[in-house]
Amino acid sequence: MASTPPLSFSQALSAPMTGSDALAAGGLTPAFSPLYQQIKGLILQSLQSGEWKPGEAIPSEMDLAARFRVSQGTVRKAIDELSAENLVVRRQGKGTFVATHAEQQVQYRFLKLQPDNGDTQSEGPAERNIIDCKRLRASADIARSLSLRSGDPVLQVRRVLSFSGVPTILEDLWLPGAPFKGLTAERLSNYNGPMYALFETEFGVRMVRADESIRAVNPDTEQAALLQVAMATPLLSVERVAYTYNDTPMELRRGLYRTDTHHYRNVLS
Repeated sequence: MASTPPLSFSQALSAPMTGSDALAAGGLTPAFSPLYQQIKGLILQSLQSGEWKPGEAIPSEMDLAARFRVSQGTVRKAIDELSAENLVVRRQGKGTFVATHAEQQVQYRFLKLQPDNGDTQSEGPAERNIIDCKRLRASADIARSLSLRSGDPVLQVRRVLSFSGVPTILEDLWLPGAPFKGLTAERLSNYNGPMYALFETEFGVRMVRADESIRAVNPDTEQAALLQVAMATPLLSVERVAYTYNDTPMELRRGLYRTDTHHYRNVLS
């Protein structure tokens, strides 16, 4: 028996739907969800497919309303949520743009370490020292975090971030091998912007959210030497899994933070 072709979005809107319908036209949102959530899902689908690149303007609310055959208010509500999630950025009088980690207000969204004196301007950007960058096979715990199979290729990066000449953060990162083919220590060292901006521009991977686990630890001998602290020094251990669109894990990061001159600050709302 021949399969039935999927409905277009406009056909799906006009067709009768029941709670048993599995998905809306975009295939991303349950059919019984509010209409603006379905529009949000379709916009996310375009972001994920690369129709609009980081830093580029997306179509106007009027154009999107015409494209999806819905009201402009419905599109606006969908974009409001995308803006609140830092996936798009509104610019007064200019339009709405795909958020990028190259922008000042976005690039430090995942870095919560703040100087105790509160003066982030005088401290300036972190000085980065790439210690190692190598390809290896994923261990069981790394594979589990990145939704890979044990033994799949991954890229491991170790780096130290210093502020005002003081080593402050030691990070180990694991990235799935296929999306980051061609990433080397030299490319990481020579890139002047944030690492996540490099991932966007050169590898087409945008980190959109992250989960973190935090606890206090003491460093081992090698970690203490890289951070120039005594082995008895308490450090903040931050483990992060960062995701691109569609909740696909793209990075496991384990960082050790010095807190003698800095503190971890998060805003809860």
